[in-house]
Parts: sequence; structure tokens; C-alpha cells
Amino acid sequence: MYAVYILLLLHTAIAPSLIHLEGSAQGTTWHIQYADAQQRDFTPQITQTLQDIDQCLSIYRKDSEISLFNRAASIEFQLPYFYPVLKKAAEIYAATGGAFDPTVMPLTAAYRQGKRTHTPWWEKADSLLQYVGFSYIRFDETGVRKLKEGVSLDFDGIAQGYSVDVLAALLDRNGISNYMVEIGGEVRCKGLKNGVSWTVGIDNPLHPDQQLATVRLHNRSATTAGNYRDHYEQNGTISGHIIHPKTGYSTPDSLLSVTVFSEDAITADGYDTAFMVMGVEGTKHFLEQRKDMDVYLVYLDAKGGVRVWMTEGLRGMVERGEPVAEGR
Repeated sequence: MYAVYILLLLHTAIAPSLIHLEGSAQGTTWHIQYADAQQRDFTPQITQTLQDIDQCLSIYRKDSEISLFNRAASIEFQLPYFYPVLKKAAEIYAATGGAFDPTVMPLTAAYRQGKRTHTPWWEKADSLLQYVGFSYIRFDETGVRKLKEGVSLDFDGIAQGYSVDVLAALLDRNGISNYMVEIGGEVRCKGLKNGVSWTVGIDNPLHPDQQLATVRLHNRSATTAGNYRDHYEQNGTISGHIIHPKTGYSTPDSLLSVTVFSEDAITADGYDTAFMVMGVEGTKHFLEQRKDMDVYLVYLDAKGGVRVWMTEGLRGMVERGEPVAEGR
């Protein structure tokens, strides 16, 4: 996801054996740390990989594969990045009953234009919903086609997590067994950092300079979604960038942010968007049947205070987390 809200605890003092690389991509920054006895610098490979992913999945590039698809009836894949994201998107779409749906593009495009021009974009929502529906596309390993004119795709809710996984795989192929990959706050960690667990922090959405929790990660990914940074107000109505694909609007809920912990970052990234759409109670209900991920919810209580709820699997990983509500 291009707008993310989890802050890494990047220490200024790095052991000589730990390599720290960083740069800019996908409208944000990336940081990678890893241990390598050979002290290899993978910056050229990382930079090229991120450029290739943008060439495939960026809606901000008119020549990207996704942009070409959005203007055409069908395309054949040229790069190896489109199909895996579509496949995972279909999986999450089915599991969440459509709470995650990358065909929400007509609505997100209207939101971006409304934010840029300070106009009430939601007045167009009802007319745009006719173009939203994952059932309006068909795809296989070779390409994707539309079943309805006007349908378009937006992978902003999942592409950044996928990019993290692709870079992690690059390090794996080169024999790196201790690393942290982060793009815009979406994180995947493997092994240890100088003999101890990698650590990430979760912000207080209402006070970004404060952290609600620090969480230890070992061979896991973490991503965060929230509407509290990317939103705008027009005529007394507050609109966030995460839009319910069935209603066309931001979900009115007390949920401020969702951090998902899973084996890979693409899974966490897709589900954090879905959970923002589903809200506090919908997410809790969903997690009663899913034990393959952990979740940290930040929400407002009836008095407007910030509260958190976490799955039981996080209890041993959270080093600091107040205030805390009941968990699973």
C-alpha cells in the first residue's frame, strides 16, 4: 500500500557487519538492512526490481501494464509481477466477501481528484459503483481481460506489500538469512538483527509522535492501513482514501488503523485494507475463523479515547502497548 502508517525503529548505530541500504520508490522511501559476511551491495538489483514493478503495477505511470489494461479491453502480461498480485487479490476478495476489491479504481480515482480539487467527489459514487466488481474481470497466468467496459484496477492496497516480498526473495536467492525489508512502512523480517529480534513500532493515529506499541518480529511481515493521514474534509464531510467497494464511501467506523502480521507482506497488505473496510466488529468476527494472522486494531471508544485490541498471538510479541482493550 502506498500510504502506510507503521514506523520502523531504525537505529543510528549499526554494527559493521549489518549493511543498511535506502532509497526512494513508489512515492515513498525504502530501507533494507541485512547481514552479509561478503559485504555485498544489492542496490543496483533492488533499484532495477522496483523500477520493473512500477513498470507493471503503478497507476501513476501511463505506460505501466496496469495503466494499459485500464485503457484497454485486455492485455497479455509482459512482466512477472501482474499475475501474482491478481491471484492474491482474488483470494482476499473471496475470503472477505468483497471487502478488498482492486476494481475499486473508479472510486479511488474520483477520491484523488476530489482531494486535489477540494470538491465533494462522493456525489459521483453511486454512478461509479456500476464499474466496481471483481467478477467483471477474468485472468490467468498469461493475461487479464474485462467483461465490462469501464472496469479498471488499482493495486495501491496490495502492491507495496508485494514489492517487499519480491525484494525479500531477492535477498533469499543470494543466501541472506538475516534481513529487514521495508517500503513505506510495510515490513518483512527474517532471522535476527545482531542476535536479537527485529522491532517495529505502531503509532498512535491521533498523536503520530507517540507510539502505542513496539512489536518483535521474527520471520514475519507487518503492514498497517488507516484513513487518519490520507483524508480530506469538504462541506462538513470527512472522506478517507480507503473506500468500501460496495457502498462507494469510506466506512463510518471507530477504527483508526489496522496492523496485520502474517508470513508474507502481500497477505498482510491486502487484509489490512479489507479490515479497514470491515470495521472493528467485522474484523473481530472474521478473525474468529482465521488463525493464520495476527492483528492490532486501534480505535476510538465511546468517549473518544484511543483504545487497542489485539489477537492473542501478539501478546508475547508486544513489548509495550497502552491503552489495551480485550483481545481474542
